[in-house]
Amino acid sequence: MTISTRWLFWGPTLIWASTWHVILFQLDSGVPVLNSVAWRFGLAALLLAAFAKYRGDSLRLPASAHLLMLATGIVQYSGNYWSVYEAERYIPSGLVAVLFCLMVSGNALSGRVFFGQPVSRRFLVAATGAIAGVVMIFWPEIAATGARPGAGYGTAIGLFAVFAACVGNVLTLKLTGRGLPLVPVLAGSMGYGAVFLAVLSLATGQGLHFAPTAPYVLSLLYLSLFGSVTAFVLYFLLMQRRGPAGAALTSVVIPVIALVISAAFEGWQPTVLALAGMALCLGCVWIATRR
Repeated sequence: MTISTRWLFWGPTLIWASTWHVILFQLDSGVPVLNSVAWRFGLAALLLAAFAKYRGDSLRLPASAHLLMLATGIVQYSGNYWSVYEAERYIPSGLVAVLFCLMVSGNALSGRVFFGQPVSRRFLVAATGAIAGVVMIFWPEIAATGARPGAGYGTAIGLFAVFAACVGNVLTLKLTGRGLPLVPVLAGSMGYGAVFLAVLSLATGQGLHFAPTAPYVLSLLYLSLFGSVTAFVLYFLLMQRRGPAGAALTSVVIPVIALVISAAFEGWQPTVLALAGMALCLGCVWIATRR
């Protein structure tokens, strides 16, 4: 079965936009962030391994592949996600969303350098316009960032998260470019990331904690099955088909949809500037992705 490019784009976009709200149930549980992220990717790795067996994909990969999967797990599923949570302790989540829009530029550069994929001038101009739209949406939060203590540190950690995500994308494409099946590669990478987070949690004295409550368990299942397994499989299939830059356009649409969800469930009220930014962002993404 061939999945259309449209579904490959909107699938992870809609899922990751919804995870911004679902993660709140994890943060309100009292479970340390390192634990929650470890449980999320540990369960996702098991689900991906089961899916690989169902598809007939072998989980036995070369030793050199395991080294790269270990690096991917530490960079993308440990460093990236930990940095996002850490950054939001010091800067508004809106600024973190804007920083992640820079993945368009980072992925375009890595695609050109590592995979020889050119990027058109129309794409670059439209992507820049989309980033400007996201800045307009979150401008009140961005303008107030300077008054927050530790804003510089939070911004630096946020930029590191973006860098880690771009590096993780390159490592995953390098692995699949060797002819290795995507699902086992993701299973191994997420598994290594989960183990690394668990060890780090124990080493820092946080221990291993779990909240056996309905909100925590249900949100964990959603984040593992949809936010990790489904979304990452579709995202990397999109990246294989459209290149890193095209796939990174999801990062500028996600905040827009997340705010629509926030307006419905959390009482967020859009301003005129935010509505204009949404229109600019979505319009530029349409221009960047049209044939």
